[in-house]
Amino acid sequence: MIEAKQAKKSKERPERNPQQEMLDTMYFFPDKKRSGFPAVGFKAAMVRGAKSLDFVMKDIMGHIFVIGDHGTDLVEIHGLPELRTDMVRVGMGAADIRYRAMYPEWEANLTIKFNSSVISTEQIAQIIQSAGFSCGVGEWRPEKSKTGNFGTFELTDPSED
Repeated sequence: MIEAKQAKKSKERPERNPQQEMLDTMYFFPDKKRSGFPAVGFKAAMVRGAKSLDFVMKDIMGHIFVIGDHGTDLVEIHGLPELRTDMVRVGMGAADIRYRAMYPEWEANLTIKFNSSVISTEQIAQIIQSAGFSCGVGEWRPEKSKTGNFGTFELTDPSED
């Protein structure tokens, strides 16, 4: 209904292309074949997750770094994106439609550099678990929404794959 209303509202508005709008929400590597998520988003989740483990967020920021893949600031996301359609409220509460990428099942390999004289490997594992469970990354994640549960993750042992 919203799409039909928008079409009638302005005949000059170009026809929307949901697939292209979804692609426009994604972060691509220079080869345009692989997609990722900003490494800083994973770091932010870890910093927030560390707070729940009684670390001081300001202190932990300088002690952990998530390194992007392939010489970029992105962490490669392994999974197949799907088109997600959401109704959003914009300016003065008007409704609009957004087309976004969603990864129903995904994984990522994080390269984490940390100050081992301040944080142990075991603490890094705890921070990652806390970040993945209570913070997440991306849209509609637990940290930013009362009902969100997207973008959550857990630490796994790569030798078990």
